[in-house]
Amino acid sequence: MPIHRRSFILSGLAMAAARTSLAAAGRVEIIPDDTLGVISPNIYGHFTENLGGCIYDGIWVGEDPNVPNVDGIRKALVETIRRIKPPVIRWPGGCFADSYNWRDGAGPRAQRPRRTNFWAASDYLAKGPDGPQKYDPNQFGTNEFVRFCRLAGAEPYLAANLRSGTPRDFDEWIEYCNSPAGTTTLADLRAAGGDRDPFNVRYWGVGNESWGCGGGFTGDEYAVEYRRFVEWVPRYATPVNFIASGPNSGDTAWTRTFLTKLTEKGPGALHNVFGLALHYYAGTAGNGSSTDFTTADWYTMMAKSVRMEDLIRTHWLIMGEVDKRRQLKLVVDEWGAWNKTADVAPNFLFGYFPSMRDALVSGLTLDIFNRHAGKIAMANAAQLINNIHSSFLATGGKFITTPIFSVFEMYAAHQGGTSVRTEISSPRLEAEQATGLYSLAGSCSLKNKQAVLTVTNANHAAAVEAEVSVRGARISGGRATALKAADIRAHNSFDNPHAVEPVTAPVSGGGQLVYTFAPASVTRLDLTLA
Repeated sequence: MPIHRRSFILSGLAMAAARTSLAAAGRVEIIPDDTLGVISPNIYGHFTENLGGCIYDGIWVGEDPNVPNVDGIRKALVETIRRIKPPVIRWPGGCFADSYNWRDGAGPRAQRPRRTNFWAASDYLAKGPDGPQKYDPNQFGTNEFVRFCRLAGAEPYLAANLRSGTPRDFDEWIEYCNSPAGTTTLADLRAAGGDRDPFNVRYWGVGNESWGCGGGFTGDEYAVEYRRFVEWVPRYATPVNFIASGPNSGDTAWTRTFLTKLTEKGPGALHNVFGLALHYYAGTAGNGSSTDFTTADWYTMMAKSVRMEDLIRTHWLIMGEVDKRRQLKLVVDEWGAWNKTADVAPNFLFGYFPSMRDALVSGLTLDIFNRHAGKIAMANAAQLINNIHSSFLATGGKFITTPIFSVFEMYAAHQGGTSVRTEISSPRLEAEQATGLYSLAGSCSLKNKQAVLTVTNANHAAAVEAEVSVRGARISGGRATALKAADIRAHNSFDNPHAVEPVTAPVSGGGQLVYTFAPASVTRLDLTLA
């Protein structure tokens, strides 16, 4: 059967039609009995940093009467973010955290100091106007961040300054956040900032990218610093989970030397490590634009995205050399497609309009996380708004969602489901830049008799018709939600905010079905099993 584009409504076919489609170009077989782990909702986390327009004019608008807000936090963001069910949000960085003093953002806002932002010296911001992106007024601090998380329905994840901070600074930040009301001077300072009751922050990053902007350490040097920071921290009534600064993408030496040095006195030191933070970005190709690229650039980005799977497997094997009992998990707390343009506002470093290419990166990566649910405890897409790989864009009173947001909304149904092995076969991609890649990739999770199957078709021009079946069960019906566009460069803008949005339609049951995955698309199939 030739590969061709079908109308979306007809993409779900009944069993009788499937029997006549033996030459379908692809096949998807879901195997419910082969479980891969429960998909932690925390895999669908996000990351925010005082970088460009992410915080100021993104999340925080203060008392600007022209922008609807909830205690200074952009109201449109609060109302929309709940649709993607964000479980956890990381802040204040990123590299910004490596020079951040948490006290600058504590207590009454009127008394907080102004500081030069870590990113102020970047070529882009240096040429731009002065403002909070260059000289941080600290109007958005710990209290404001935790309130934003609560409004979003997420837990806070704080990244501590290990490069220029001290273990005492870390202890006191935990005390500020978690000590009971009225018990300490720092609890009183928290109340002066507007929050009497403790924040009960559970997730704490001990440094950030300590191999680079976080101190330039080797893995064994960082292990010594890590032990200093986490020994005998105040606990209060909240269990705390420490996240260690992990490798820069494929730096296997960091993973091995850090864990070896950390445990030189015995494996008990592993009890103080909740997860190891892996950072990996699929860097842009060509001219760096998020919306002006060639098909070769498209496939280069697809190939870079799927490298995430090898990184997870490789570092997981090395972790097992030291962590024999598999107490540790990976935390991929920075990931995404990193384009170089900045065209949203003149002071929004890395503030660009994500396209369908960025949506495919999101789908490919989230499916990889789902397939490795037993290895990953948390992941945080970088960044939430007005920056790298953003789900939202905003400036002044303008606010839109991006195709990345649509993918997170589609994939939210996986949260808490049981990931199961899914065998997918499809045509190999012919582009030179996509060597070894196939058109279709995806993952499946189960909750009772409901299956959620998500699939990306990375072929930029050709649809792929595939038979979908469930071993040991019948598909009685369901619905399909597809994010697709006629142009791989399609994106939402302030002038056209709904240019790229998913469309939902029913699919017929009857045992198995044949579905046509549109070119350059992300699809979710919600299947009822009999």
